[in-house]
Amino acid sequence: MFGISKVKYILFLLVFITTSSFSDIIHDNNTSKETKLIKLSTNMGDITLELYADKAPETVANFLKYTKEGKLNGTIFHRVIPNFMIQGGGHLPDMSQIDTFDPIINESSNNISNKKGTIAMARTSSPNSATSQFFINLRDNEFLDKANAADGYGYCVFGQVTEGIEIVEQIGVVATGNNAGHSDVPIENVVINSVEVIE
Repeated sequence: MFGISKVKYILFLLVFITTSSFSDIIHDNNTSKETKLIKLSTNMGDITLELYADKAPETVANFLKYTKEGKLNGTIFHRVIPNFMIQGGGHLPDMSQIDTFDPIINESSNNISNKKGTIAMARTSSPNSATSQFFINLRDNEFLDKANAADGYGYCVFGQVTEGIEIVEQIGVVATGNNAGHSDVPIENVVINSVEVIE
């Protein structure tokens, strides 16, 4: 028979091991679902984005790939429509397009709404055509959500602005015109100097 002190010690070990294992499980789950913080530095100021890796894993992985390889550095916000959205990530100041990776699937079924301050993937009329271009909503644009979209697909939201919404709003009212066959192009370039993961 074990003495009382030895029994208490064994019980303590069991509780400690169980607690440690449970903590590890929680940590692992949080790691797989953790968000990512991104700093988008422009010539008009910095914007911090929180990306939802748990809600749009393919989309976030794609954005991080462009970020880590520096492909978004030096691109511009090439399409600005007041009270709607600002779009970037695809063109350089001379309006030439950057090289892109293969298109990704549209994860708009994650049911995250295109609310003001959210970031979503831009695409062509083909639902699974998004590559590098993204847009930040200047207002609530629920008509872009999968549930309300005319094409039945909508646009995938994969994060939101956590700091610098005033910079987004300032970009949203810059003067625009036509350039290289594109409309709504800022007359003075709004350059994304760098995009980096900060957490």
